[in-house]
Amino acid sequence: MAVGNIYLISAIAIIGGGLFGFDISSMSAILGTSQYKCYFNQGPHGPPFDDQPCSGPTASVQGGITASMAGGSWLGALLSGFLSDILGRKKSIMIGSVLWVIGSILISASQNIGMLIVGRIINGLCVGICSAQVPVYISELAPPSKRGRLVGAQQWAITWGILIMFYISYGCSFAKGTEAFRIPWALQMIPAIILFFGMIFLPESPRWLARQDRWEDCHAVLTLVHGHGDPNSPWVNRELQEIKDMCEFERNNADVTYLELFKPNMINRTHIGIFTQIWSQLTGMNVMMYYITYVFAMAGLSGNNLLVSSSIQYVINVVMTIPALLYVDRWGRRPTLLVGAALMMTWLFANGGILVSYGKWAGPTGVNNTPEASWEVTGPPSKAVIACSYLFVASYAPTWGPVSWIYPPELYPLRVRGKAVALATSANWAFNFALGYFVPPAFVNIEWRTYILFGVFCALMFIHVFFMFPETAGKTLEEVENMFTDPNGPRYIGTLAWKTKITTKRALMLEHGGSDPEKMAVQHEESPERSEYEIKSTS
Repeated sequence: MAVGNIYLISAIAIIGGGLFGFDISSMSAILGTSQYKCYFNQGPHGPPFDDQPCSGPTASVQGGITASMAGGSWLGALLSGFLSDILGRKKSIMIGSVLWVIGSILISASQNIGMLIVGRIINGLCVGICSAQVPVYISELAPPSKRGRLVGAQQWAITWGILIMFYISYGCSFAKGTEAFRIPWALQMIPAIILFFGMIFLPESPRWLARQDRWEDCHAVLTLVHGHGDPNSPWVNRELQEIKDMCEFERNNADVTYLELFKPNMINRTHIGIFTQIWSQLTGMNVMMYYITYVFAMAGLSGNNLLVSSSIQYVINVVMTIPALLYVDRWGRRPTLLVGAALMMTWLFANGGILVSYGKWAGPTGVNNTPEASWEVTGPPSKAVIACSYLFVASYAPTWGPVSWIYPPELYPLRVRGKAVALATSANWAFNFALGYFVPPAFVNIEWRTYILFGVFCALMFIHVFFMFPETAGKTLEEVENMFTDPNGPRYIGTLAWKTKITTKRALMLEHGGSDPEKMAVQHEESPERSEYEIKSTS
């Protein structure tokens, strides 16, 4: 018997997001430990080079180790579009969980850097598949009034994964040998196993079933999840009819390829989805997560103080994601993204200013023989750097963190949704890869200017969101389609972004069986020209 509670469905599916979180802190908590540095040491310090503390992998090699997972994720995200269209959203996620187990076995058994990188690439394939298709799966099952919080729960799962894995890694760091990193890397398999067996009991996406002409199964899933067992529920019938109308409207289209996403009628949505994910990376958040130990080492922290202080930001990340899950459908997507960009820009510029004003170059070997910790600041300014880092995380967690996963699946029509979200997510991982590789050498070479660079990116994303990102909160996925094909707006853009509104209250009323106060007005305003325009715009 399939599970019909949408909250339980989401709770199981978002474990796929938790795997990404596990990866982040399994690397960030371990790369600063002596056990890791000495086992994968490339000099110039530590055995067999000298008797000083081990240097670990070089900055470029460590960047490659970290970025290898993102490289695999980029490929996995692209492949997930084909997988989910052919096999379904559910089976794609299950395939991802199997890949994670294989990758974790290789990582935990790593004998050298090459084996570690191969294992992380395989893990990345899983994260790419799950990070692209879990939001699609949940968005196609969730009612509009709850879609934001349920899809955004993937980000919450990521934060929990980061926190749990960090403390596991911290506990294991007291072990003297290689088990300090092998045990945490092996324990990563457990959530993937839970995800695989949990997905067995979940329903398939009703919109994917409709796309396969499995209408009875589609109706059954809608009845189970939205109708609470009542096949004649007004909301179930309304949603089923909308899905039928959309599928019928799409029958004129040939099989979808990635090229369709770049046709004139889709290019605007494609660019919005891609840049949502690109900007989420260019905030610098994942850099802060992966390399926070470097940042706090510059602020004078070391040993257990360094690890415990780093873990506080992971706690902040978990706690501050909760407001978004509760209120993002009321706040809307646009205001949340705009406020987040403005706040993060403030803290990044502040950190850069503090470092250049009160800090100094730490020498060619960096702080504690860590070249990446290239800038040193002490006294009260060091506490300000730590405070700004915490405030940055507290600004990202309720804004760009969840919304970057919520927003892209809402933008696209059914026929292209799987591939479109896969493409957008692949952009996330392409930039994750680039930044993971770029940041260690950046800390060495451009030092405090790294913060200024990310602050400029936050300023640019604020402008971009204001002019180009429309509001989707409270709208059915089919209503979002109508917004982008609105003939009253610019061609191929639809309703102008700053004129779009939040409609969550209306969605709640409809879900509880109320009548649609806008329906008659919409029908009255529609004209033959609009229908003709919509047909042309999708041909």
